Amino acid sequence: MDTKKLRQKILDLAIRGKLVPQDPSDEPASVLLERIKAEKERLIKEGKIKRSKKTAKTSDTPHYGNVPFEIPDNWEWTTINAISKSILYGVSESAKTNGKYRLLRITDIQNNSVQWDSVPYTDFDENKVKSYLLSEGDILFARTGATVGKSYLVQELAEEAIYASYLIRVQTYDAVLPQYVKFYFESGYYWEQIEQGSVGVGQPNVNGTILGNLHIPIPPMHEQYRIVSELLKWMGIIDVIELGKTDLQTIIKQAKSKILDLAIQGKLVAQDPSDEPASELLKRINPKAEITCDNAHYPKVWQKTILGDIFNHNTGKALNSSNKEGIMKDYLTTSNVYWNKFDFSVIKQMPYKESELDKCTVTKGDLLVCEGGDIGRAAIWNYDFDICIQNHIHRLRPKGELCVAFYYYILLYLKENNLIGGKGIGLLGLSSNALHKIDVPLPPIEEQYRIVQKIEELFSYFDNIQKTLEA
Repeated sequence: MDTKKLRQKILDLAIRGKLVPQDPSDEPASVLLERIKAEKERLIKEGKIKRSKKTAKTSDTPHYGNVPFEIPDNWEWTTINAISKSILYGVSESAKTNGKYRLLRITDIQNNSVQWDSVPYTDFDENKVKSYLLSEGDILFARTGATVGKSYLVQELAEEAIYASYLIRVQTYDAVLPQYVKFYFESGYYWEQIEQGSVGVGQPNVNGTILGNLHIPIPPMHEQYRIVSELLKWMGIIDVIELGKTDLQTIIKQAKSKILDLAIQGKLVAQDPSDEPASELLKRINPKAEITCDNAHYPKVWQKTILGDIFNHNTGKALNSSNKEGIMKDYLTTSNVYWNKFDFSVIKQMPYKESELDKCTVTKGDLLVCEGGDIGRAAIWNYDFDICIQNHIHRLRPKGELCVAFYYYILLYLKENNLIGGKGIGLLGLSSNALHKIDVPLPPIEEQYRIVQKIEELFSYFDNIQKTLEA
């Protein structure tokens, strides 16, 4: 598994506002930035910080034409300067075996961690040391050499420590989480800016001015917390993968679950403005279906609907040993239907009347869903021959143009998240009425196919990893 690429993909989703859902009740980031500006002016007046020297060409917010990618409406583009109380170079002091302060150097930072016991000491002017003492939440940035651009978030300090001159310290205002900024410092977009801004032929370096002018997307404060929480979870999972200390089956399941989550929110693939809106598609599929403007957290071109509005569905025939009238036909039970596959090792027969065949026959493209047993388990019938079903299986057949595989993955997502057949629901089976009323999204038809293609591409990636490890 290329965990480096996986980290970058997750970070990329995070800084674009696609990792966690937005909450319309969150205070917009624009208000947050105004508070920071007011706080900065207060500190300048009190003489606690100096006003930064900006050229006419620099700005806290990039011009629209320079915005590198779209972000949610309640986010804001700004700069590292705008969110920082201080961007300060370290001290040029010699390392010693003994001294009053630890002296943190670039070489002491390895893989986002510091072995403080091995960090040397130094002595420093007591009248100046306060400006350079490290605090939890400080972010240190390597400004030169092979590690230029690497960063470290100070999270614990056993002793007082200062930092060496090849490091720059960034201290953010309270309205911005240092952990969010640190994750941004690991993103692909950040590294693109570092590569563009680094100077020097022999030893590349990035000075404090370049660092301060880097553009950063800022979410609302509450969303920063949600993003950091989600990133910590995912980075922890990837760490475990790299260390090989957990069950890979669980990791793959979690990764697939997240892929489905993003897919169903409309965040797995980009929307295409040339696609016909789903509202028009729904009108063709079912003219009687409700067209709603309230699409919850779905993209604007999607529609919120129910399964019964876009699929015709029914169950098959109940087995009755006393009823022997009709033509003997092979039929499927719940023991034959598994997630997107079928077990043909035991196929039974029972008689079907001519009048029952239309209702009970499965043809290529039908979606089958278990009414009992493992409730909600589903598979698409992709065979060229027909077969019948019994009464514990629902047959779903599209009322119009749909990508059936998209709705298979929706059922898989609902099942894995205990939204159908979960504990405590109190259902002995998934009734036709319950199935009919399941809320589902309807994307444009072209996007349905793009989503399925991306899901299957990513799932194939994880399946191949699993097969390799099981071989």
